[in-house]
Amino acid sequence: PEMSPPMATLLKLLYLCALAHTSNSVALPDNSGQRYQQPPTISPAIADQRTFKQTPPPPPYLLVRSDNTAFAPTDPELTILDATANSAEKHSFDVAAQMLLQMYREQMDGQLVAGEQEECSNPSHKAAFSAYDYAILLSMLIISLGIGVFYGFFHKSGSSSEDFLLGSGMSIFPVTLSLTTSFITAIELLGNPSEMYLQGTQFVLIVIPMIMVIPVAVKIFYPIYFKMELTSCYEYLGIRFGKEIRILGAVLYVIQMCFYTAVAVLAPAIALSKATGLNTKVAVILIYLVCVFYSSQGGMKAVVIADTFQAAVLAVSLVLVVALGSYYSGNAIEIFNTAADHHRLEFFNFDVDPTTRHTVWSVVIGGFFYWTSLFCTNQASVQKCMSLKSLKLAKVALGFAILGLVIVFLMNFYTGLMIFNHYADCDPLTAGRITASDQLLPFYIISTYEHIYTIAGIFVAGIFAASLGTVASALNSLSAVTCEDLLVNGMNIKITPDKGALYAKWMSLGYGIFSFGLVFIVEKLGGVLQATLTLNGLIGGVTLGLFVLGIAFKRANTKGAFYGGLLSLVIVIFIGVMAQIVNVEPVELPLSVAHCDCKVNETSALLPTMGDTLMMVETGFSLTSLSSWPIFKLSYMWYSMIGCLLTIFLGFVISIIVSAVQRHNVLKISAAREENEYNKSELQPQFNTEIKVIASTEPPLTEKPLGHVNHAIRLDDE
Repeated sequence: PEMSPPMATLLKLLYLCALAHTSNSVALPDNSGQRYQQPPTISPAIADQRTFKQTPPPPPYLLVRSDNTAFAPTDPELTILDATANSAEKHSFDVAAQMLLQMYREQMDGQLVAGEQEECSNPSHKAAFSAYDYAILLSMLIISLGIGVFYGFFHKSGSSSEDFLLGSGMSIFPVTLSLTTSFITAIELLGNPSEMYLQGTQFVLIVIPMIMVIPVAVKIFYPIYFKMELTSCYEYLGIRFGKEIRILGAVLYVIQMCFYTAVAVLAPAIALSKATGLNTKVAVILIYLVCVFYSSQGGMKAVVIADTFQAAVLAVSLVLVVALGSYYSGNAIEIFNTAADHHRLEFFNFDVDPTTRHTVWSVVIGGFFYWTSLFCTNQASVQKCMSLKSLKLAKVALGFAILGLVIVFLMNFYTGLMIFNHYADCDPLTAGRITASDQLLPFYIISTYEHIYTIAGIFVAGIFAASLGTVASALNSLSAVTCEDLLVNGMNIKITPDKGALYAKWMSLGYGIFSFGLVFIVEKLGGVLQATLTLNGLIGGVTLGLFVLGIAFKRANTKGAFYGGLLSLVIVIFIGVMAQIVNVEPVELPLSVAHCDCKVNETSALLPTMGDTLMMVETGFSLTSLSSWPIFKLSYMWYSMIGCLLTIFLGFVISIIVSAVQRHNVLKISAAREENEYNKSELQPQFNTEIKVIASTEPPLTEKPLGHVNHAIRLDDE
């Protein structure tokens, strides 16, 4: 089709503009009459004088050049429009000039608007969940509920406590996936990427102690459990030390898991709420409603099968995030180059200072004690391995579960570097787009892939799957510990096998309601979140110490284990709580907001630091003096090791002291008894104590001139 005259003229003018740029054309001001003037050829002095007289300064210039040569360049009053007054192109020229001027003004207005950018902390558009995302999330929850319905009402099993709590011989594949899911919490899925983003890659070495735990678990701990055919791992403590230690271990586990499940649900719910707009209470209610139902109705089989499905959802979400990130956030070479340029790549920090947050020593050695307590002395993991038919299958399942966990963690770490590459020049935390580091991954997903339907829903479903697996495993293990260790052993309540499953169901339901209530208590105490996670590691270290004390030290006794465990627990809890109060913040690596497409509010970026400073001033000298104590600056990675070694040391020392005291008392009693027997054998009577009674028919004598001897009195005197 033919091009309209104005459009043809417009293209011609655009070509002339480009030509003007290349030929050093002069700039023509946009006068109020919208007439484009070609300046005459004049001397520099006159030009300077005319330029000086221009008041006010002219607006921005539009560069144009006409192809008309009919005007006299020496005439200063001759313009392009005057020269082409009789031209047929005059109308088209005017229209094209108006279009160019309008486009130019719109561009200038856009630049002015860009100069007044919106604040990053208050964007005009906020990404939110769509109907597709909610559909995917609800589908995952409904399927998990359906698993509980099937195993609770249609599958004929679980009539006894052993069937309900152990699953009576499950296959290896679902148990392996269930073990992997139970070790992956939503806190770690959200926290590991932020660790890579803010602190670098030193924490990646945490996968090394995972692998180191495998031979310890399959050679030492699990052979003991299978040989004794235990339902609760704390039965070993009862057999080794006595009833008191078994109850102590069970109570510590109940306290640990109740608070941990509350935090494990609340922390990701808050992060998802801030980043995606998903209501926190709705997320918490959905997680607990689904978990309590299928764990209390279906038992261990429902938990394991649901964990298998949730592991698949989690794997799909992680793979999608990594795959899409390689397209939208750079390939692996770009990601690692950016991380290296910004000092994020660090693997061999051999600093021996125990207050350094992450070093090779703290991550590998401290992580070994943490993972050993989690794999070997945590009822949630032991109970799933005990649901298999033999020790050989348990070893295989545990090995593959740990390898799967390593793969998931490495993908999670890579995701953190990928997010850093995406926000290397505009940190959303500093800019105010998010308020906490745990919100980095949800914010990245919801903002980067907003235009791709269902991605946000799949990701949130994966986070929910991790929370569901953690809570369901915890509820089932809590019911097992309560029934076996507290009711039967502690309170001597006889539970018949027929009523065992019923008791366990009610226990799961009760713990679910109790943990759900703790969520809203913990929510009001914001500082308790990190403290609860720290106490979880501390309690796990003390429990591990009790097991090691019983397995490795024959001279350890009941009183040593009991008082050593209690004393160690008090010491490590004091250290952990004071460390949280002092709250030594790690030094974060530098971040940048140099190329943000929004206005960074520097005042809001400084408010958290100012608030911490004000808190330090208000608390006075006591907090400052406490912060100077090195024991409260220890890396949190050492807490499990401290709890374990302190329990072993104090338990062994107290056991030796108690044994020495008991031996001394026994020797003292034996010596006293022997001395008494010796004294009796050495006692020789100095007179005849025999009294002969002779019956005689003679009448008794009424008088004795010499009197008589009272032998009874003499015996008493002697």
